[in-house]
Amino acid sequence: MIRSMTAFASSECEIEGYTLIWEVRSVNHRYLDVSPRLPEIFRSIEPLVREAVGQFLKRGKVDCNLFYRKQKQGEEAIEINEARLNQLLKATSKIETSMSQCQSLSALDVLRWPGIQAEVVEDLEPVHDAAMSLLNNVLQQLVESREREGSNILEMIDSRCKLIEAQMIVAKTRLPEVQQSLREKLEKKINELMEEPEQARLEQELVYFLQKMDVEEELDRLESHVKEVRRILHQDEPIGRRLDFLMQELNREANTLGSKSADIQTTNVSVELKVLIEQMREQIQNIE
Repeated sequence: MIRSMTAFASSECEIEGYTLIWEVRSVNHRYLDVSPRLPEIFRSIEPLVREAVGQFLKRGKVDCNLFYRKQKQGEEAIEINEARLNQLLKATSKIETSMSQCQSLSALDVLRWPGIQAEVVEDLEPVHDAAMSLLNNVLQQLVESREREGSNILEMIDSRCKLIEAQMIVAKTRLPEVQQSLREKLEKKINELMEEPEQARLEQELVYFLQKMDVEEELDRLESHVKEVRRILHQDEPIGRRLDFLMQELNREANTLGSKSADIQTTNVSVELKVLIEQMREQIQNIE
C-alpha cells in the first residue's frame, strides 16, 4: 500500500478531569524526523511518543502537538500542611502573650499563609496512559489518511506509465523508417563527396553511423524501468527512495534518446517522456 508523507489527524478525549487533544501533522522528508511538543506535565512521555510514531511511520517530518485543559478547577481538594500550621499557631500564640493588644489571625488568614496549603501531588499515570492511547488512535488515522492520498498518487503514476508506453510505441514504430532514412541520407552524402565510393567502406561507415544513432537499446531500457516501477508500486513496504532512483534512470534514458534522435518525431517523444517522468518524480517525492 502506497503512503503519502503529507497528512494531518487530530482527536481529543476526557480523562481524570483533563481534556486531552492531539494534533499530528506530517510532511515529506528523507528520513523519519519526529518533533513532539508537549506540556511540562507530559514531558516524561516524550520517549514513548517517539517510539509510537516509529511503529506507525517510516519516513516524514512529523509534528506531534499535545494540548490539555484541566476541568473543575474550583473543586480541587485543599490539603493542609499540618507541621507548618502548628509552627504558625505556636508563633502567633507566643506573640499574643507578649503583646497587650493583638489582632488574632482568622482561619482564612492562616489558610493564605505561605506553606500552609500542602502541594497536592496528582497521580498523572492514568492521564499519561490515556494520552498515549489517544496518540495511537490519531497515528492510525494519520496512516489511513496517508494511504488514501497514496492511492491517488498510485493512480497518477500508473496513468503516466501508460502514457510513457504509448510514446515508446510511437518511437519503436517509427524506428525502421528512421533507420532507412538515415541510410539514404548518408549514402547520398558519401556519393556527393566521393566520385567512386568503395562499397565495403560505405557499408562500414553506414553500420558505424547507424549503431551510433540507434535508440532501440534506450527504448528497451525504458520499457524495463517502467515494468520495475509497476512492480515496486505494489510492494508492501516503503518504496519512495526506490521509485526516486528509477525516475533518475528513466530520465537518463529519455535524455539519451533525445541526444541520439535523428528524427523530429523521436525528439518529440523524448521531450514528452521527460515531461511525464518529471510529473511522476514530483509526486514520488511525497511517497513514504
